[in-house]
Amino acid sequence: MKFLDIGEVSSQTGIRPSTLRYYEEIGLIASVSRHGLRRQFAPDVLPQLKLIQLAKLGGFSLDEISGMFGPDGAPDLPRAVLHQKADAIDVKIRELMALSSMMRHVADCPAPSHLECPKFRRLLNLAAKVGETRKRRRMA
Repeated sequence: MKFLDIGEVSSQTGIRPSTLRYYEEIGLIASVSRHGLRRQFAPDVLPQLKLIQLAKLGGFSLDEISGMFGPDGAPDLPRAVLHQKADAIDVKIRELMALSSMMRHVADCPAPSHLECPKFRRLLNLAAKVGETRKRRRMA
């Protein structure tokens, strides 16, 4: 089996060698040997790193990601947690769509003052409610 040098892994994944060393230090990935001072990795580290990148995009912390791998490094994905993260992303998408709509309305609104526009005032109230909901979630 041909091993991949840390530089090869870095160039194939776009992940800096320092990050790869950190991932190894915290147990997310494992090198299999060294060639001189350079770490060597089995080719199966590439899908592991892709999963790590995808999980980070999904908002998972490195601690949460470490729980997504079994002792042998194979993925062991927590389906219930994935559903929760997907639900949170859906909420964020709705919030961002509402924000986008508000910004477009503000940009195009013909009212002499935005505070005179009933739709703008409703959007302000909605934004305040969303902010309060977030604050309560963080405090819970």
